[in-house]
Amino acid sequence: MANTEQGNRAAIEAADRALAADPRDLRALIAKGDALGGLGDSRAAASFYSSALRAAGDGAGLAPAIIAELRRARAAVQAQAQQFEAHLTSSLARAGFNPSTSSDRFALSLDLMAGRKRLYQQEPRFYLFPGLPQIQFQPRETLPWLASVEAATGEIRAELDALRAEPDLFHPYVEARADRPNFNSSGMLANPDWSALFLWKDGNEQPEITRRCPRTMAALSEVPLCRVPGRTPSILFSKLKAGARIPPHHGLINTRLICHLPLIAPPGSRFRVGNDAREWREGQAWAFDDTIEHEAANDSGQDRTILIFDVWKPEMNEEERALVSALFQAVDGYGAGGQAWGV
Repeated sequence: MANTEQGNRAAIEAADRALAADPRDLRALIAKGDALGGLGDSRAAASFYSSALRAAGDGAGLAPAIIAELRRARAAVQAQAQQFEAHLTSSLARAGFNPSTSSDRFALSLDLMAGRKRLYQQEPRFYLFPGLPQIQFQPRETLPWLASVEAATGEIRAELDALRAEPDLFHPYVEARADRPNFNSSGMLANPDWSALFLWKDGNEQPEITRRCPRTMAALSEVPLCRVPGRTPSILFSKLKAGARIPPHHGLINTRLICHLPLIAPPGSRFRVGNDAREWREGQAWAFDDTIEHEAANDSGQDRTILIFDVWKPEMNEEERALVSALFQAVDGYGAGGQAWGV
């Protein structure tokens, strides 16, 4: 035993000499990891194995012998990570943590720490209001009006059905603008796979449609719609054809939430915001931050249709809402903007 410990300490000294000359010496990094592991310090060993793996990059041009050593190092790192995760799980369970019932935010912090999920941040394309929380799907308890909107699902669906009898009313959601450059890198420009019928568009009522949707508008009468003249709210029926996809993208401003009320939601129609993926279910609404990367897919055999509207984030006070509205009115006073929040 003493000889083994002595040998490991001698190996550490030899590795340290090599690393002093070249901190990226792969053999020395692995050797020091082996020696530390032999002394029972698996976490320190994993740190040197991990350093060797980072220094090796894709392994191009390395000798087969060192490639084999790197594979062994990777296996050791993975084993240590599993042991560490098991230790944390058992320790936190004793402290009362239950992934099903405890804090969602704490559960996410563990997933991030363990590398099971990646961190998604707000990345608005045009305007960032600092200090707002990074929340993918807004907690229901912060949206007291959501349940009353859900309660009107049947009446809203009836009004939608009458409009669906006239399919020409729906137009591609992403339309070209004559006064701005148009890019189609995501394949959505003028694509009828994702279409919309607006009740309000860019802050302007579409009276010929709202007249036909009195129950829909009544259901939204107590909702804190995001109001910026000439820009928002937008209220629309959004249709995603069977088999269609909306690629990952980011929204425009982080001072609002986008709300979905599913009206026709066949199984297999789903939505992802950041690392939280959900299926739409008819009559079950949610609100999300669209400046966090999100995408949609309809892998069912039917079209999916939802009601979409935008509201102020509840963390925004009345003064802040008024100032954001004034800001974009000032932008528009300088030159035409409006459509799609293009500045």
